[in-house]
Amino acid sequence: MTIPLKNPGRRVSGEAPDAYAMLHDGFRWSVPENFNIAGVCCHRWANDSARVAVRYEDDAGATATLTYAHMQSQANRLSNLLRRLGVQRGDRVGLILPQRCETAIAHIACLQMGAVAMPLSILFGPDALGYRLQDSGAVAAIVDTAGSAHLRTVRPDCPALRHAIGVDREGADGSGLLSWDDALAAESDRFMPVTTQSSDAAILIYTSGTTGAPKGALLPHAALIGNLPGFVASQNWFPQPGDVFWSPADWAWTGGLMDALLPTLYFGQSIVAYRGRFSAETAFHLLEKYAVTNTFLFPTALKMMMKAVPLPRVQYRLKLRAIMSAGEAVGDAVFDWGQAALGVTINEMFGQTEMNYIVGNAANRWPARAGSMGKPYPGHRVAVIDEEDAVAAVGAVGEVALHRNDIHGHPDPVFFLGYWNNPEATAAKYSGSWCRTGDLASMDADGYLWYRGRADDMFKAAGYRIGPSEIENCLVKHPAVANAAVVPKPDRERGNIVKAFIVLVAGTPRGPDADRLLIAALQEHVRSKLAPYEYPKEIAFIDALPMTTTGKVQRRVLRLQEAAAVEPRAIGQAI
Repeated sequence: MTIPLKNPGRRVSGEAPDAYAMLHDGFRWSVPENFNIAGVCCHRWANDSARVAVRYEDDAGATATLTYAHMQSQANRLSNLLRRLGVQRGDRVGLILPQRCETAIAHIACLQMGAVAMPLSILFGPDALGYRLQDSGAVAAIVDTAGSAHLRTVRPDCPALRHAIGVDREGADGSGLLSWDDALAAESDRFMPVTTQSSDAAILIYTSGTTGAPKGALLPHAALIGNLPGFVASQNWFPQPGDVFWSPADWAWTGGLMDALLPTLYFGQSIVAYRGRFSAETAFHLLEKYAVTNTFLFPTALKMMMKAVPLPRVQYRLKLRAIMSAGEAVGDAVFDWGQAALGVTINEMFGQTEMNYIVGNAANRWPARAGSMGKPYPGHRVAVIDEEDAVAAVGAVGEVALHRNDIHGHPDPVFFLGYWNNPEATAAKYSGSWCRTGDLASMDADGYLWYRGRADDMFKAAGYRIGPSEIENCLVKHPAVANAAVVPKPDRERGNIVKAFIVLVAGTPRGPDADRLLIAALQEHVRSKLAPYEYPKEIAFIDALPMTTTGKVQRRVLRLQEAAAVEPRAIGQAI
């Protein structure tokens, strides 16, 4: 099968290339009527018996290698098993799996038989897991040891869930789970993939629920095509010979699945899978050991790496040539560290599960600007719009939105099909032909977008409209700050005051006097760099910020906490 995406353009030479206009204006989508993610991500590479798909390592030191050929044969066995168990086209299959070889195999197996793969994090507790399995009506689940106990707990409340497969023998024995190894060994390694249209449902991913109950975003096979221009651009024209990809982003989420695993497999390259907790030291170990050239790192991860190892190239032999970052604003502190310490310009990217990879940078094709989200990637018509759906003036803050059609009037394939069993929420996501993101930004005269925060993260203090990102970025520049989150604290006189929750760098002196001096220093640090009304009037030191499993700060949790401290009834009102 040929790649259903026209080459977005050749590299432009020069010290400061700017090929943006040519790439964006000249881009045309090529979306075939029939298209299946499994076919382009595995089957077409399977005849090369030496081509490596996944290099696996866990925190106990175990390693494994999965070739495309073996991935295809195992996926065929799993497809046959699922079909024998009664899984039909369109059925949802829950994949409660971390980064590991079996996760890639399971996705290919589901997709090539026309089932809908539903990735689920092993970090989900029983309530979160049960909600998603019940809401989706999943008929089967595949789970490893980390998620098997919670699955057993919720399974009686999931009447549609008829079968469950355990990928670890110790998780399958005596647990009511089918053994992955035993069951697949009994199946044929030959399977005839079904024919799917590019608009057919492929993947169901539940949003992280940072602003409300999780919603299931149903993605078509064509969504991968919609992701590719941004992926190629943000990874400095991936692939180049010898490229190896790694990201700590969980494959159960859009960032790990659509921004790392599937696009890497689409191009027939190798991806590193690590099963274990993230740390700065582990990150640098993996980057060095596997000669990783391309990565996706959340700003939170980059901040941890920056604080733990300020001069990484002194300690590690790195081959990095591209870093994409998304999920939160990168900020110029991390941006500058990437250039100075890693020798790589970090390409910030913006997108959502519902329409991913729509805005970003590509430093070797157009200049990246520190702190900017970037520009609309080729194939996507993005604007900042106001409440009346009109395009906002240059420099004005509005909501980032994506048009259903590209600049040439052709349908953009990146869109989700809708929210699972929630047509009202689907309809509310659109304003005419614009799909609203809920994220605020401004666009400058050169077309760069500047992130101003989630619409629900913005607040007013003493009449001033404040977004947390700029203040958080300023705080992180202080040598004592590892991470920070800024939220409003209700105040009778001002409406709100700015409050900062700060995670300190390990080894920072603590105690009443030390804390008092550090708070004053941090307040002055912000006051000297930003507007006077933006400095945090209150600062609290905490061990860790509340985070989603996708690496985003849950400011909503902190907002509700502050509201409850002032007015207990505010929790019920805010929810």
